[in-house]
Amino acid sequence: AEPPGTLSGPNMPESLLQSCIKVSNEAPADIKSNLTRAWANFDQGRVDASSKPEDFKACLFSLCWFHSIILGRRRFGAQGWSRKYSFNTGDLVICSNVLTSYLDANPSVPWADLRYIFGEIMYGGHITDAWDRRTNNTYLQVLMQPQLREGLELGPGFKSPDPTTLDYAGYLGYIDTMPPESPPLFGLHANAEIGYLTATTVNLFATIIS
Repeated sequence: AEPPGTLSGPNMPESLLQSCIKVSNEAPADIKSNLTRAWANFDQGRVDASSKPEDFKACLFSLCWFHSIILGRRRFGAQGWSRKYSFNTGDLVICSNVLTSYLDANPSVPWADLRYIFGEIMYGGHITDAWDRRTNNTYLQVLMQPQLREGLELGPGFKSPDPTTLDYAGYLGYIDTMPPESPPLFGLHANAEIGYLTATTVNLFATIIS
């Protein structure tokens, strides 16, 4: 994120600031909303521009799933990530550009290169904890592999679709077939959500009481 620019005009009165409403654009907490939002950054034209459209669709959808997972893990607190990392849409878009370039420049999909660039440079550039980096790279080891075109299970009950049968809009519709969200979709134990739900409830009632 870029730092805010300096104010060129006179200072704004404090009374006016106190009566203002702050509007922020934050990523959703659930996988389905994040996945839909991530996939919406692209279009059919972007798919058609690739020299290997089927590989591109399969890899891009898996990349969007990965992006949604690592954003959603933040809600689990320290069980998700040890620190609050600033993963953002820019990381996803740049990775998609890298994906396009590497697919066009190689006769086959360079899986190891893509995993390294995504995990160690792009998304990994935000990560400072060794265990978090290991978690991030483990996701990519599972999600970025040749079986993507053969129905690789992205999460329990949710497989990678066949890229030969779906276009861009078809993938968007496929997102609606996702199973109900649960911690195992993130690779976490089913009880991992207890802490998150407890904290959310405490904050809700504290806000109501105040």
